[in-house]
Parts: sequence; C-alpha cells; structure tokens
Amino acid sequence: MRRNWTIQDMPSQHGRTIVVTGTGGLGFEDALALARAGGDVIIAGRNPRKGSDAVARTKRSAPDASVSFEPVDLADLASVAAFGLRLCESRERIDTLINNAAVMTPPRRQTTADGFELQFGTNYLGHFALTAHLLPLLIRGRNPRVVTLSSIAVRRNAAINFDDLQAAKAYQPMPAYVQSKLACLMFALELQRRSDEAGWGLTSIAAHPGISRTDLLHNAPGRYSVQGLLRSVLWFLFQPAAQGALPTMFAATSPDARGGRYYGPDKLSETRGHPSEATIPAAALDLHVARRLWDVSEKLADVGFGAAAATRLHAGPKGPGIPAEA
Repeated sequence: MRRNWTIQDMPSQHGRTIVVTGTGGLGFEDALALARAGGDVIIAGRNPRKGSDAVARTKRSAPDASVSFEPVDLADLASVAAFGLRLCESRERIDTLINNAAVMTPPRRQTTADGFELQFGTNYLGHFALTAHLLPLLIRGRNPRVVTLSSIAVRRNAAINFDDLQAAKAYQPMPAYVQSKLACLMFALELQRRSDEAGWGLTSIAAHPGISRTDLLHNAPGRYSVQGLLRSVLWFLFQPAAQGALPTMFAATSPDARGGRYYGPDKLSETRGHPSEATIPAAALDLHVARRLWDVSEKLADVGFGAAAATRLHAGPKGPGIPAEA
C-alpha cells in the first residue's frame, strides 16, 4: 500500500451511494471527504439539528456536493429497522456503509431503548442490526464495502464477557467501551468470512482512528470529567479529526484496501499518522468467540443476515420486494 496516503489519493466516488453514521467528528470528516469526491452521501444520526448542520457545513465547503441527512437512533432497534426500510424503499443500492457513530465511557451505566448497555447497544449492536437491514441494498451495490470502526483501546485486555454481556452485574466505563469496540472489530472480520462463504460480494474492513480530537470524551463522560478535562487541556496530544479519519477513508475507497483487514495510523504505536495495517489483537481472531457473538447478536437484535440477503432474489429497483421464501 502507498505510504503517507491522504485524501488527495482518494479515487473518485462519483456514482457511489454512501451511508455514514455520526454527524460530527470523524463521521463528519468522512462525509465531507466523500461528498467532495463526488459520492452521494447520506449522513445518518439521531439529532436532526446536528444532522442539518453537518449537511450545511458540507454544502458550504463543497456547494455541488450531494449530501443529505436521515434520522436514525442506533440505541433504538426500532429506529434502525425503520431507517433500513426507508432506504430499501427509496434507494436502488448502497455501495459503501461506514459504521462510525459511537458513545464512549458514560460514568454511570445507561441502557438503550431495548435495555442493552448503552455502549454495547449503540457502538456494536446498533451497527450490527443496521448492516443486516441494509444488506439487500449492499449486495446490489457496485463493489460494496462495509467499514466498521473499532478502537486502539482494544489492544489492552479486550474480551467478550458472555457471562455479563450488558455489564449488568458490574459496570466499568472503559472495559464496557473496549468490549463494544472489540465486538465491532470481530464483526468486521466475521462479516468478511460470511460474505465469502455465502457469495454476498461484500468487502468488510475494520479501521481505527488512533487518538483523535473528537467530542467523544466531551459527550459521554462530560466536559468536566477527568477524561473530558484531559481532552481539553492536552488537546495537542490528539491528532485532528480529519487526520484520524484517514484510515476509514482508506478502507472505504482505496483499491489497495483488502477485505478482512484492519487499518489504523502508522506512527507512535498506531496513535497518529497515515493509514497502515493495524495490529489485530489475539482476542479478535478467536473464530469460536466470533461465531458465538454473531449468533447471540442475531438473537438480541432480532435480525438474520441470511434472510436479509435472500430478499435480493426478488428485489425490484426501489425496494427488496417479496422475500425469496414467500
């Protein structure tokens, strides 16, 4: 792969329909770069005001950009399903899905609308369900790619705790966040394996931004928490969000990016720099755990990837139509 890859190396995205979750930080940088490159970009997030602002900011920077906002709350599986249905009814295909949005280390245990621990439910399970709902459109995409964001934090003592998956017995903010991001990484790798086995034609890739200057630590722990104060006072230790977005952009657009791989920054122990292959922790390579997590996730999210893929057999130009088994 090319060293010191930047946005200038991004190929044209004309003719590609792209969904990015998250209205600020890395998600905004992703959407802006992809829209500038000619993509038809859908910014998906739960806050309409922030979504409208992201669209307006993109338009100011790139007046000819094709960019729109669609509401979806990843912490509410009904909202995720409704979003998927709207796109299946209004779009012919999706070429790129970037599973980016996240919450990070709320000091007290919170739950999603469906009762899941907030970080596991939002960062991982919401994106797992979203990918399943959009799978019929992705299968019809042109060289479709799914990029799922993990975190540099998974390098330390990461594990999937099936005995307390929702941290109901013992909640600690950072271990819960790390578990959610390890699950994201394992999902990206397992999705590639399942696509290869089933012939879906997807390229599934994981990425992480290193340590980047986003609002994650301000939004969840709080601006005046220890983490939030470190983010504010030691801002110079965090690379700009646009730089942190580069591994995602490389994974989403470069012809050199490979399915089943993991990309992150190349310098200072993957904390900053340009896109390069990242180290996959041993925990993410456990195939037994990956399959178990997938099966558990399908039950929790009430989705089935096989059933979603089958809808393409009778799909029309504006929606999935009649399922194959009907």
